[in-house]
Amino acid sequence: MYSYPGNSKNKFFYPAILVFLIIIAGCSFSDSSGSISDSTSSIISSPSSISDKDKKYENEVSDYTMAYVKSSKSGADYNSYLKGLSDIASKQGIVNWDQDPKTYIAIGKGLKKSGVEGIAYETYKKNFADSDLEKMQNIEKGYESEK
Repeated sequence: MYSYPGNSKNKFFYPAILVFLIIIAGCSFSDSSGSISDSTSSIISSPSSISDKDKKYENEVSDYTMAYVKSSKSGADYNSYLKGLSDIASKQGIVNWDQDPKTYIAIGKGLKKSGVEGIAYETYKKNFADSDLEKMQNIEKGYESEK
């Protein structure tokens, strides 16, 4: 029997190419599945970044409220206070801050940090909430949550 000399090379060449292509395809698949995994983990971790943003906003409003109350013992200028709240919210990308419960919870925390109590606390609470019952309840919630 006569065998073509290139035939023995083909016996090894084509399977080697096939194995090489399978390895490359496997690497590509494993790399892309890693990307999917990375994307999924960043999507899943997004809520924590939102939570961090909320926490930062809450801390800024609380600290601002405390500073405002401590510095305005002689007379409160609510318009300048509201302007300051609006600036903080704007910087954080919060549009309807005056309708957002977390704003009033943070105000309550700030009132507690400032050490205000009794009639003074009730007056601030009523004025900051513009006598809105729900807003006053959120201020109360924040005040009571602060240690």
